[in-house]
Amino acid sequence: MKRKRNLVFAIVLSIAAGILTLQTVFAPAPDSITPLPAAKESNTEAFIPESCAYVWAYHDAPELTNNLNIDIQAINHNASARVQFFGEDCVYADGRSTFGAMETDFYVYSPADNLTNEGAFGNWMTQVMSIIVQIPREEIKGNHGFVEFWFEKNETEHIIVRVPIQKYMDESQEKTGVQLFRMFSPAP
Repeated sequence: MKRKRNLVFAIVLSIAAGILTLQTVFAPAPDSITPLPAAKESNTEAFIPESCAYVWAYHDAPELTNNLNIDIQAINHNASARVQFFGEDCVYADGRSTFGAMETDFYVYSPADNLTNEGAFGNWMTQVMSIIVQIPREEIKGNHGFVEFWFEKNETEHIIVRVPIQKYMDESQEKTGVQLFRMFSPAP
């Protein structure tokens, strides 16, 4: 009986210590807390700076999408592309928000009759990447993100290959065909 009581006491003590630890770890550091100004006795309202809640967000890039689509469809009229900016919305209490872009991401869709033609996929990726890396830097918001290639045979059969743009620029601009495809394709 005493043993069970000691075990229950140890469990309760462990839980309490865990909660205290979490409160300590996630509490703001004292030097990071900015106290609100003291209320003044007057007819004017005290200014309290607005704060917002940050939420991950995607925003479409219609102009960049349109320009990229023109270039992509000049190579393959059945293909399409879209561009999005990824970042954070700062959402205020009144519902308005501001967006801060962290990176620019590209999505390229291409129909495929055969999902085993790695050489053709890699060559297509080379053509598309050469277009994307030529986009002026001022049109890219935030950092270079990725290019996600969709090779679709039908709704249930497709291959998705994601190419981080900076990695492509740093390590693989000389690669084409099967070599490029395998560098970025998911392992079978």
